[in-house]
Amino acid sequence: MKKSFTTVLAMLACALGAAQAQDVYTIGEINSYKAQPAFLEPYKKGMELALAQINITGGIGGKKLVLVTRDDNGNPADAVRAAEELIAREKVDVLMGSFLSHVGLALTDFAQQKKRFFLAAEPLTDKIVWEQGNRYTFRLRPSTYMQVAMLVPEAAAMKKKRWAIVYPNYEYGQSAVATFKKLLTAAQPDVEFVAEQATPLGKVDAGSVVQALADARPDAIFNVLFAADLAKFVREGNTRGLFQGKGVVSLLTGEPEYLDTLQGETPLGWVVTGYPWYAIFTPDHDAFATAYRKRFKDYPRAGSVVGYNAIQSIAAGLRKAGSADTEALIAAFRGLEVRTPFGPITYRAQDHQSTMGAYVGKTGLYGGKGVMVNFKYMDGAKFQPSDAEVKKLRPAAP
Repeated sequence: MKKSFTTVLAMLACALGAAQAQDVYTIGEINSYKAQPAFLEPYKKGMELALAQINITGGIGGKKLVLVTRDDNGNPADAVRAAEELIAREKVDVLMGSFLSHVGLALTDFAQQKKRFFLAAEPLTDKIVWEQGNRYTFRLRPSTYMQVAMLVPEAAAMKKKRWAIVYPNYEYGQSAVATFKKLLTAAQPDVEFVAEQATPLGKVDAGSVVQALADARPDAIFNVLFAADLAKFVREGNTRGLFQGKGVVSLLTGEPEYLDTLQGETPLGWVVTGYPWYAIFTPDHDAFATAYRKRFKDYPRAGSVVGYNAIQSIAAGLRKAGSADTEALIAAFRGLEVRTPFGPITYRAQDHQSTMGAYVGKTGLYGGKGVMVNFKYMDGAKFQPSDAEVKKLRPAAP
């Protein structure tokens, strides 16, 4: 029986598509692009740079990397639907991404249910690698535990007894605060927590929060707010003199995404984690920053490094595994070493957490803009629990 011309064309298209699919590895990336643009626009650029560098040198074993992105709207259910669509329609080889911790946990559970490899690039909650960790999920960025552990020695050195706390009331903020209380109490047994403000994500009532903290008369403040919530809190706190004479420890505030927004309103002397891109002089970082600025005519942010490292991690895993087979990737990622702008990192076999670190320093002003000063790089490998502790925290994960 003769085939119609249309049928022949369809068959040729299918054959061509199958042949092309064999020549690429497809990464399905899910993130809160519309909800968190300050971090995720630079993140996209970091991914783009890494993809270009990998593909121009022949890809992975001759196969190019292809990136397909989806927006999760900052919603766990939307993230899961996007993951399902990426697998069913786009036939992606691996999943990666997410920014908000509760979204990251939803994708972690999805990866376990569907038995698909997932690299959580940005979400910081410890549950992703501990209580709810699973064999299919790995995490790149230093967790809340790791970053808080980097800050606690500085907090304890202040010798402040009465602490107030403010945080976004969802998984990331809750996790950070629980760790801060635990570690600071261990370092300084006489510490008191005299006020705690848990604010809706993206909807902080800065005036009420600042007044409540001031009424408690704390000696110091631990802040976990970020993005627009951070800017409102700082503006109101500056106006009402909340920070005068108080020690302030602030998670993530040293990232250029947030210092750029604060500009001249940046408070002086806060102890922060962040990314002082303008003053890191190492060969790996110089190469990354030069390539980034050449390609985008802009300087890198923290998100840029995370996006870049995420793609480089996937590439290193595929290269080591020799395929996109899920079990082969899991085996490859356990103990995987990756070269990054911050130096080499390793994905720990015991909990699938990378040893990527962060910079700790103090906030300052230069040319009317917020900067980090007196900073030091903290190797993430030095701020993680022992193997025995990890076994207790991750009892169910093989």
